[in-house]
Amino acid sequence: MASPLIFRVSFSNGIVSLSSRSLVVRSKRGSMRVEAKIREIFMPALSSTMTEGKIVSWIKSEGDVLSKGESVVVVESDKADMDVETFYDGILAVIVVGEGEIAPVGAPIGLLAETEEDVAEAKAKASMGSTQSATPAPVAPPSPPPAPLAATPIASDGPKKTVATPFAKKLAKQHKVDIGSVTGTGPFGRITPADIEAAAGILPTKSSGSNVASAAPVSVEAPVKAAAAAAATLPEIPGSTVMPFTTMQSAVSKNMVESLSVPTFRVGYPVMTDALDALYEKVKPKGVTMTVLLAKAAAMALSQHPVVNASCKDGKSFTYNSSINIAVAVAINGGLITPVLQDADKLDLYLLSQRWKELVDKARAKQLQPHEYNSGTFTLSNLGMFGVDRFDAILPPGQGAIMAVGASKPTAVADKDGYFSVKSQMLVNVTADHRVIYGADLASFLKTFAKILENPDSLTL
Repeated sequence: MASPLIFRVSFSNGIVSLSSRSLVVRSKRGSMRVEAKIREIFMPALSSTMTEGKIVSWIKSEGDVLSKGESVVVVESDKADMDVETFYDGILAVIVVGEGEIAPVGAPIGLLAETEEDVAEAKAKASMGSTQSATPAPVAPPSPPPAPLAATPIASDGPKKTVATPFAKKLAKQHKVDIGSVTGTGPFGRITPADIEAAAGILPTKSSGSNVASAAPVSVEAPVKAAAAAAATLPEIPGSTVMPFTTMQSAVSKNMVESLSVPTFRVGYPVMTDALDALYEKVKPKGVTMTVLLAKAAAMALSQHPVVNASCKDGKSFTYNSSINIAVAVAINGGLITPVLQDADKLDLYLLSQRWKELVDKARAKQLQPHEYNSGTFTLSNLGMFGVDRFDAILPPGQGAIMAVGASKPTAVADKDGYFSVKSQMLVNVTADHRVIYGADLASFLKTFAKILENPDSLTL
């Protein structure tokens, strides 16, 4: 009997290498030879939280001859876009999942053929996979998720893995439907939410203007629209358009929902910024932004109040973080991301500013690596450049506090003797996890933060 030989995937400089599971055949003399004419290219797992990915673009086209190490496709995870390289020579025979479409981790997104003669066979198998769904596929035993991007020779008559969308799996569990007995009507036999509802005897909801309950969707966006229609409880507004979340928006949505389980409270504090504004005018020509000044001041204040830099993740204990990593919210096209200034308290202002510019450039190009956006211990959100005077920020999961900074504006202020003068003042609001941080802790931290900004010479030391 043949046995599988598995090649593992390694990560290098943020690039995922294509690996394969090749069929090993033992000849009559006992020697081993490898036969792998066609390989399935799987949707990679680019992060530990990724359950599905979006094809941003195919760098190569069908029929292109590929050499080992060449980039083949760009995949969007929940936070970044990553190039995927091939680990094998061959021909890109079939693109299964097109640009802009979404597929679960482990689902085939393309077929790789060894020779020109194998291309026709690969196309025939792809055509069979997209049209042949008469018999339910046998359920495979539980196994760990595929390597970040895998390519496997296709067995002609062997059992196939049941592939379903995440929402379909959730519905199957909710309605107690055996997902292995459901015939998928999605692309290449994928099980959609509509398939689960049909198996559970739930009639599809008709909606004017869109065929969200189509029995044969032509793209993976249709199941998303069907799920949205099934979950909607409010009537549609005439002329409205339903747009599925991007991968990044889905990640943001998930984090925001998780934050609802944390008991939070908010404390505001006024900060006089005349001295800070004067310092900013001096360092601005050297590339230092106001955001960097605020991040540096927050890091210095956190070093004196470590409990505000702590975090609670299980509701039973909390962690004092040894590093002060300031995550700064950045709006990018189609989403929000928080690049992290690691060890912000230990870097001088100019080195911190250079590091921040590099992170922003990578964030806008969607090139951030996981440790550059998921290692924050405290978050800063600055909307002052938009003229916003005050706002509250939502606490990110896994952190103890987030600071919301408004614009600095001329304000009439009374001194201790009752005399009024006009000074520049900005309002700062901090949202904190009340399981770890208490009111006195936050007030003390904000007092220190304000003192640093009102006497900012220490920021340049």
